[in-house]
Amino acid sequence: MTARGKRLTLILAALALLGGATALVLSAMRENLVFFHTPSEVAEGKAPFGRTFRIGGLVAPGSLERLPDGVTVRFAVTDTAKTIPVVYRGALPDLFSEGKGAVAQGKLGPDGVFVASEVLAKHDENYMPVEAQHAVDQAQRAAATLKP
Repeated sequence: MTARGKRLTLILAALALLGGATALVLSAMRENLVFFHTPSEVAEGKAPFGRTFRIGGLVAPGSLERLPDGVTVRFAVTDTAKTIPVVYRGALPDLFSEGKGAVAQGKLGPDGVFVASEVLAKHDENYMPVEAQHAVDQAQRAAATLKP
């Protein structure tokens, strides 16, 4: 094999390795992406089933229920148009309470209950996660256009 043939083989091998590495990185990024969905989107079936995503809005008043095992909590997240039940096993953030903004990350179960693996709460009186605030604003605008 000539020097030119060896260089060509080396370049082709390097390009193949680079292509393989790029494919692996893109695949890993796609699997780790976590999208945000509103309760209305989840109710309409726009959220992925069997994949992790985030749902956010307000914790529905009167929905917070601690189960007898002391670890499991049930509550509902609403964007004022639709409400999705959530179940979470673990310690809730200190600022988590009814009527306040929250974002939960997890998967939607076959029964329509969102099984959260992580729950985030607002930080202070003036803060609501951007996604949750946007969802609430959209739902309120939609509700206002439907009123006679």
